Amino acid sequence: MTGPAAVLVGPPGAGKTTVGTLLADRLGLPLRDTDADIEQLAGKAIPEIFYAEGEERFRAWEREAVRAALEEHEGIVSLGGGAVLDAGNRARLAGLPVVFLDVALADAVRRVGLDAPRPLLAVNPRQQWRTLMEHRRPLYTEVARVVVSTEGRSPEEVARTVFDALELRTA
Repeated sequence: MTGPAAVLVGPPGAGKTTVGTLLADRLGLPLRDTDADIEQLAGKAIPEIFYAEGEERFRAWEREAVRAALEEHEGIVSLGGGAVLDAGNRARLAGLPVVFLDVALADAVRRVGLDAPRPLLAVNPRQQWRTLMEHRRPLYTEVARVVVSTEGRSPEEVARTVFDALELRTA
């Protein structure tokens, strides 16, 4: 087991799943999205977990999903936006090919939408996103081997940049 070919981190709206899918297709590898893993594990959507059981319970499931993905998956891994908040998750990312997809507020708002079911962005989404990024940006940067700006770029352009930056090889 060699671990993931690439791990994508970044805030909501950065394009982690979209870019991850493009990378996975190009490399002939599977994509694993820890948010999808959490929903499967919990048997409910992430907003439902937040509202019914709280963020603490969600983060516990997230820790388990991140651990499993990083230990078991050799393809592309897309981590939920808040996974870097956990020191254990950050430690697990050490030495892995982690890419921080950095996104501008305007692009994130356009991609996520102000009415999308994102629990941490439910009230005053623009301000919440700014606050979230002030707190998380140093953590994303800390774990990343490469930072790729998505501003003004198509998902295909971003995927190509990630591919080249990590010197990935097609199957």
